[in-house]
Amino acid sequence: MPVVSIGPYKFEPADRAAAFHGNRLLYVGWDRHLLFCAPHCLPFPPATRLRDVVENVLPGIYGYHPDFARIDWRRVEWLRGGVPWEPDLDRTLEENGLGHKDVIRFRTPGLDGIGGSGS
Repeated sequence: MPVVSIGPYKFEPADRAAAFHGNRLLYVGWDRHLLFCAPHCLPFPPATRLRDVVENVLPGIYGYHPDFARIDWRRVEWLRGGVPWEPDLDRTLEENGLGHKDVIRFRTPGLDGIGGSGS
């Protein structure tokens, strides 16, 4: 069935940056691990170091997956907006060029979900 737009919309989006009190939304996904069906959306101050996200936040989100404890973070492949990306974990989100509602994903070579199933 065809869809007809009734836009343009005449309201501000609820998820605009100004609504998050200085924080920015960052979507973080783990490829080949469909136990997590979509990236998680997390609010962070722009001055948050990416290493703090990896070491202090991701374990609380992904840590119960059996592959998580086996991740070699030196071998992780990162994507930003679907494009290969090499972040500096010791720099802030802002210094890494991450803005409001950006999407980053990580791949863990050799770890492809429970029993290699992608889940």
